[in-house]
Formats: sequence, C-alpha cells, structure tokens
Amino acid sequence: MVKNWIRIFIYNLKQNKLFSFLNALGLAIGIAGLIFALLYWNDEQSYDAWNPEKDNVFQVLIERGDDITWTYAPVTFEPFLRNDSDIEKMMYCKYWYESPLYKYNGKKIIIQKLFNAQKTFFEFFPFEFIQGNIKTALQNENSIAMSQKTATLFFGDENPIGKQIQYENEILTVTAVYKIPGNSSIAPDAVVNNMKARLDADKEQWGNLNNGWFIKLKDPSKTTELTAKLNAIYYENNTVKEAKKEGITAKDYESKYGHINFILEPLSISRLHSKGQGSPEGKGNYQFLLIMLGLSVLILILSIFNYVNLATANAIRRAKEVGVRKIVGASKRDIVKQFLFETIIIVLISIFLALVIVELSMPYYNEFLDKELVIYGSQFYGQIILIFIITIISAGILPAIYVSNFETLKVLKGNFGRNKSGVWLRNAMLILQFAIASFFIIGSYIVLEQVRYLGNKKLGFSGKQVVDIAYNISQNDRTGHEYEQKIFNRYITIKNEILKINGVEQVATGAFRFGGGNDSSSSFAYKGINIQANDMAVDFGMLEMMKIEMTQGRYLNPKIASDTINSMMVNETALKMMKEKNPIGKIVDWGENKYKIVGVVKDFSLYSPQRKVPPMVFFHFKTVSSMIENISDIFVKLETKNTEQTIADIQKFWIKNVDSDYPFQYDFIDKSYKRTYKEYVKQKNLFSLLNGIVIAIALFGLLALASYSIERRMKEIAIRKTLGAETNVLLIELSKQYVLYCIIGFLIALYPVYYLLNKWLENFAYRIEISIYPFIIGFVALLFLTLVVVLSRAYQATRVDVLKYLKYE
Repeated sequence: MVKNWIRIFIYNLKQNKLFSFLNALGLAIGIAGLIFALLYWNDEQSYDAWNPEKDNVFQVLIERGDDITWTYAPVTFEPFLRNDSDIEKMMYCKYWYESPLYKYNGKKIIIQKLFNAQKTFFEFFPFEFIQGNIKTALQNENSIAMSQKTATLFFGDENPIGKQIQYENEILTVTAVYKIPGNSSIAPDAVVNNMKARLDADKEQWGNLNNGWFIKLKDPSKTTELTAKLNAIYYENNTVKEAKKEGITAKDYESKYGHINFILEPLSISRLHSKGQGSPEGKGNYQFLLIMLGLSVLILILSIFNYVNLATANAIRRAKEVGVRKIVGASKRDIVKQFLFETIIIVLISIFLALVIVELSMPYYNEFLDKELVIYGSQFYGQIILIFIITIISAGILPAIYVSNFETLKVLKGNFGRNKSGVWLRNAMLILQFAIASFFIIGSYIVLEQVRYLGNKKLGFSGKQVVDIAYNISQNDRTGHEYEQKIFNRYITIKNEILKINGVEQVATGAFRFGGGNDSSSSFAYKGINIQANDMAVDFGMLEMMKIEMTQGRYLNPKIASDTINSMMVNETALKMMKEKNPIGKIVDWGENKYKIVGVVKDFSLYSPQRKVPPMVFFHFKTVSSMIENISDIFVKLETKNTEQTIADIQKFWIKNVDSDYPFQYDFIDKSYKRTYKEYVKQKNLFSLLNGIVIAIALFGLLALASYSIERRMKEIAIRKTLGAETNVLLIELSKQYVLYCIIGFLIALYPVYYLLNKWLENFAYRIEISIYPFIIGFVALLFLTLVVVLSRAYQATRVDVLKYLKYE
C-alpha cells in the first residue's frame, strides 16, 4: 500500500513540478524563519540557566522613580547584615569589565574582559574549574583566575597554576583555570579580587553608589522581608541623619532629594527582564525577541495557508483518482491516510530544505544579531519535531478530509467543477494571507520612517572630521600626592603636542563619550528643587569644537579664573526642571559646594537619538577635580585634506610618546554615533527582508490559486467569448473577487498593525506619529501587486482558443 502511495505521489509530483517545488519551498522558508527565531530564543533564554544558584542569587538595584533604576549600590550595609540569618553570602564587585594590559615573558596581552570582585565571586557564579580550588581561587588580592582560553593565550600548553603575570607595578599569581558552562550574565576572561581599597573608601558613604552588589539567600522566598530591611536601614542611616543635618523632616528630605527604594532582582531574570541597565554581558531585548518570534510564526502560518490553499485547489485535478479509488473499495480513512502520507513527505522535504537554508544563512544571521549561534542541543531537536507535528496537523488534516469527502458519482461524471465544497475555506485563507501581507507592508513602511527620522534628526552637535582616540590612564598615574593634577597636566602636554601636528585643528576632552559611556551623575539643588543630572566635566573649547550651541550666557573661558573654581553650565532639560527663566548668575548647591550658572547649553543627543536628553551640568575638570580620573577619550578635529596622513602622524606620536603598550584605537564620532541606533536599523532590515518573503509567498499562493480558479472557469470564458464578451469585461469579471478579498484582508490588518507598531514606537523618546500615508501606500501596493498577478493570469486565459474547450459541446 505504501509503495502504491509513493508511486502516486511521484506521478503527481511530475505532473506539477514547478508548483510542487514552489509549494515545498514556501513551506521551507516559513519553517526556516521559525528555526532562526527559535535559535535566538533558545540562546537568550539560556543565560544563567546552567547556574545552580540562579534562583538563590539576587542583585540589589535601586529605584529612584521616573523609570530610573541604578545597578550600583552603597557598600555601607555590611555591618547591619553581617548576622542576618536569611543571607548566605554577599558579594560586591565592579559591575563592568576592564581591559588592562598584562605582561608575561616579554609578551603583552590585553585581557578584554577582566572582572573585579570579592573572593566569594565563584560561589555566585560556580564556573567549571579545570585547575585550582573554587573556594580559594580569589583568597588573596594578588590572585587571578583565568578562563581556559585566556590561560592558553598566556601560557600555551604549560601548566598556568603558580605562574605570575605583571600589570604595571603589580604581580599577580594564577591560582585557577575555569570554563564557563554556558551563557552567563557575567562571563569574564579573568577574575581578580582587588576590591578592598574601593570598599574601604566608601564604607561610610551612604550616597556613593559605585559598586555592584549580589546577595545569596538561603530561602528565595525571603526577598520581601530583606527588601523591607534594606529600605529601613537606608532610611534610618541616610535619610533621617541627612534630614537632621539640614534641619528638615525626613519626609521633606525625600520630597527634596527623591525617595530611594531597594529591590532584589533574581539572577534568573537579569538577561531579559532586568529593571536595571543590564549585566556586563549586556541586556537582552525581550521585545525584539518577541517580534522575531511573532513575525516568524506569522510567516509559517502564511506558508501553511498557502499549502492548504494549493492542496485543496489541486484536489480538483485528482478528483477522478479519488473517485476510482473509492469504487475499488478505498474508505474515507484510507484516502485520509494517503493524503496525510503525501503531506508528511512534503513537510519532511521542506524541513530538510529549511535546515539547508538555515545552515547557509547562519553566518549572516549571526552577524545580524552579533552572536555565535549554532544548531545543536536536544531542546532544538525537540522543537523541530514539534514543528513537524504541528505542520502536519495544520497543513495535512484539512486537505485530506476535504478530498476524502468527494462524492464518487459526481466526480466520475465530471461534475465536480461545479461543486462549491471547500471554496469558502480557500477564500478565507486567502483573505488572511492578504491580511498578513498588509501587516508586513504597512509595518515595514512605519519602521523605515522611524529609522529614517532618527537618522535625519538634528543631534545638537557635529562630529564631522572629529576623531575619538581611546586614552588609558595608568594605575601609576592614579597614585601619589596630587595625582589628579598630574593626570590633568599629562593630558595638557599630550594636547599641546597633538596640536603641533599638521592637519589638526582642535583638541579637547570630556568625561563622557558620544553614544554612551558616562554613567556619572549627581544631584544639585535650586530653590528647594533637587535635580539628578549627568556630570559633564569638559576641557575649554570642547563644546565649541563639537558645535554645541548656547541658548543663554556663555561658554567656559580660560581667561576667567572663576571658570575653574565655581562656574557651571546647565542644559535646557535641567533648566526646565529648575523652573527658572533667567538662570545666568544664579547660585545652585552642588553637594557641599555652591556654583554659579554662567550659561545654558542647548540640548544635544549624547547617548542616542532614541533616548530622551537627560538633565546635564557642565563644568571644567579643575572645578571638580575628581572627574579628571574619568578621562577616557581625547577628541581631535582634523582638516578635511590629508586626513589619512594626519591620523598616521598622530598614531606615530601616540605610540612613541603616549602609550607604546596599548594599541592605538580611534573612531570618527559621526560613524560611531550611528552605531547607537544600529539595533533599530537591524529591525528595519529584518522587517524589510521578511516583508519581501511574505509578499513573495502570498503572491505565489495568489498566482497558483488564481490559476486553478480560472482553469475551472475556462469553459465559461470560452462561452462568453463566443457570445461576444470583450476582453476588458472578462478581465474585470475574473479579477473582481480577488480585489474584494484584498480589501477585506487589508481591513482586517488595520487595527493589529496600528496597535503593535504604536507599542514598538513607545521605545523611542523621539518618534514619528503614525499617519494615514503608510496605510494608503500599503493598500495601493497590495492592490497593485494583486492586480498584476491576477490580471496577467486572467489575460492569458482570455487569449485561448475557444474551440479547445467547446469542441465536444
């Protein structure tokens, strides 16, 4: 029986080679899209899944209201929690990676992801230890634990344990080698314990939020009680005491400076659902993940609809075959089994094609996501089997039942063509195909407009011909008497030397980076209003070089002595929060100091064009000398001619006089800034790609269905032509139902596309408003494509020889 089914399947395949291939390919594309989305989903969901402590480990975050959540906490709680019975362990860390250069046997190697944490780090992240003891790996401050890859980089095949590497004047001993079992929120190349000095410096400072803080609980259900305890401790030891100093009530103090609320966030949700800024490995984009999965499911549904439509339409050609099989004794169940068997073969072929597509496209997909996804794992193969079963049920059951219900006498007499059974099902699916295609066309246009809006939005600064050079301040520079002045003097020397190079127009620096990299913020008070603002320490000429404009007052001036003592500027956002129309000359309280406002800086997009501009305060480095340590970039404006030669001369000077160890790294600010919204450019590209795939699948389905439908009406068309019907009348008659389906499908898509795209646009502080134009353009485009497909097929039908269809009448 199976052998007979295979022969019949192969025979029908030969009779419809092109349509059968395209149908299988359409299904393969839909399955491939879902496989890609599942690989991305599995990868994002796998973060910290390997960690047996993921449900017991919590990161302490601080909420300040207005959707502001900090990932850094004070280190002042330790004495109050030392004997807490609910806490198993605590661990403070620098919650970011460093990239120091180490030396070993004449080799200079930069560890790209060095993590600094207390000695209990591996009790929170129990990586797989290849060598060394997990409990004593970070026991001493001169210890370093390395990943297997890093150890090989330094020592090759040698045993790394006990080997010593040098960082400036420090000697570190390798005590352990580990391997990270899977995706981890913190996945360092090496770990050191150099936290003591940091913790000692801040142990009395409740307002200094400089370190990450993790707590491991014995019972995860105790988070509510511990959160309440943290808030109470902070309230009594900071809010109440600081209020007394100012002679106001604690309530008035919170009203003035804002209320701080501590929260405990489990490690298990930190990748995709963190309220904070994300881990050192970054924060996953859960919305984009859902978009990828949702769009892939839509395409698979479209492919299945396409398959069902073609299968039921193609059944007309096989009606007599079914009738004969019933005559010779085949039951409905036998017919269903046969057609399900054929569907299984086609789906297997489609899955094979899908896997080929995925494998060939994987490098481009990984580049798109900045990941290294691979196809492996029992979870993935289980999902493939599930896709196979769902596709068989969705694509195979309906056509098989539909075919099995053919009435034997009717189909053998040739009257099946007038039977309306199954027409409504195919039409309903075609309408849904139009709806999905409408969703993608309109959505693609809206996404394109938003990304174009971001690209054309005035940033408030000009990075043209300005180079950002990465600048490293060594540990030696950070030590000694008046080290801050030493750091600044060294910068001034470098600046003056670079200015002597031909092709250099200006040189300046700031304690920030265009596109991100400045997390320093503090509060200042004005007339009882407390404002949390970003600290923007700058060198003279920095704002002028970047063409950042002033709306009131003046820039900082090196000829005015007070501009390095007590002068500051605010941006427009800070000014609005101050509720002051004439701020020039006004005095504000910044910590224990008083500063005079000398200018108002026009708002500019420091971080990215999709983020709202935060309040900012600007002052010279000497005004707040502690900010000098935050210099990490030197900005150089170049002349337009001989740019490459100028950069080469700067590099030569830099390697010889500034830093011979670290590689010379630079980037043009305008180019690097564009990368801040590359994620949304990728979403636009994804939407455009999927839009093309959806339209191709939908139009192919429409072409095939129109072809079958028109083929059934060929005798009617021949009779109409014989009676004198004009070609344009026939074309209208043959195409009007598809125009109607197109309109209905478009109307169905209106609300979903408007609602979902509005939700997507909520991610942007600066966004377009959805107008009527995307819908008009989407409808016209869909209608045009529909008419091109249907009319081309209908026109071919009107050109046939009428005798071919009427010679036996």
